[in-house]
Amino acid sequence: MPRPVWSGYISFGLVSVPTRVYPTVEPPAAPLHLIHTHDNARVRIRKVCELDEKQVSAQEITRGYDTPHGTVTVTDADLDALPLPTARAIELIGVLPAERIDPLQLGQASYFLGTDGSPAAAKPYVLLREALARRDSVAIVKYAFRDRERLGMLRAQGDTLVLHGLRWSDEIRDHDAGLAPSESPTVDEKELQAAVDLADALSVDSLDQIPDLTDHYRQDLLNLIDAKSQGRTPGPAAQPAPATPAVDLMAALKASAERARRARLDQETPADAPAPDLPMKSTPPRKRAAAKKASGTKGTAKKVGRRTHRDA
Repeated sequence: MPRPVWSGYISFGLVSVPTRVYPTVEPPAAPLHLIHTHDNARVRIRKVCELDEKQVSAQEITRGYDTPHGTVTVTDADLDALPLPTARAIELIGVLPAERIDPLQLGQASYFLGTDGSPAAAKPYVLLREALARRDSVAIVKYAFRDRERLGMLRAQGDTLVLHGLRWSDEIRDHDAGLAPSESPTVDEKELQAAVDLADALSVDSLDQIPDLTDHYRQDLLNLIDAKSQGRTPGPAAQPAPATPAVDLMAALKASAERARRARLDQETPADAPAPDLPMKSTPPRKRAAAKKASGTKGTAKKVGRRTHRDA
């Protein structure tokens, strides 16, 4: 189990849940560092004063903020004196459906939340987790990491509470900045339907159903390091096909949808799967008529016996 990066409590109304925060991601498998090309020695990044060009120690460094009138110094003591009610608490301030969160606000770090191990923490932890799961909602929280108050989203994932960092609304840039096409082209209904068909062919219920969720760059990097460490010449890495603009948009959409359907069929059908059952032969007309006559309710039998695609 990784070491906790923070400990405190979740403030859930008048209920407090002692908790510990753990990272959700593993360190990179092939961390690269800087070396000197002449002798392969490590290259270190040192902090140097730009005025006297001398290296300074951590004890000689503080923070500053540039203003029109000069730089204002902000010390650690100044920061410690600021009121920060969430310094030791993850404060729950609201609950709402996850789809109401703007995806642009996602992207900060995520953490697993665990209890501090005490029996008194187990019940409120489970109550909060089950309350969020039953409402199919997430909790909006405020918390403080590294001398900053942050916004977050708390959700239940299986038996665990997960904290996702959110960006504050004023950190999101205005999207109406002339990035979209200035003139919207006319979209033909057939082209739109073809695009919808492609989206349908690529639709999945979870990430696990996507066939190729592999970090190929990481694999190629590890192969490169392995080959060079053994004195071998690394083989050429597979190059992606260059993207070319579609000449016939409609044909490209249809071909893409068909390729996606075939890929899904190949994924869902094992190579040794038995041949599909042949459709049952229809009842001969003479016997079907006899069955209708015997029932005496041909209209009802016809209506009950056949389900339309819309009914299904």
